Amino acid sequence: MDFLTSQTHLHITTWVVGIVIFLIAGLMGKQSKGLHMTLRLFYVLIIITGGALFIKGMDYDMGMLYGFKFIGGILVIGMMEMVLVRQKKNKPTGMFWILFAVFLFITMFLGFKLPMGIPLF
Repeated sequence: MDFLTSQTHLHITTWVVGIVIFLIAGLMGKQSKGLHMTLRLFYVLIIITGGALFIKGMDYDMGMLYGFKFIGGILVIGMMEMVLVRQKKNKPTGMFWILFAVFLFITMFLGFKLPMGIPLF
């Protein structure tokens, strides 16, 4: 297995685990303090592996699309954090859940369509 394939699999694994932890923490509400800290660790891992793939993506002459995907990923992480923090403060989170879903869809669409992505269909 070459570096690019293993890096892609590592990145996919980190964001899948991160989303699962986020959904569990989101459903638990205020009792999710330990999960929230674990999720923050996964934010860092997602950004590191995504950054490495972004740098490698410059070899495909599609820097702008990979840049949009990188920004989309940062926005997904931001919305995840906003949902959990606002939930902890008993503030409304509906808009942030919607933004999370929209940014996640855009980021995943770009990730699967770009040349380094794993074809979904």
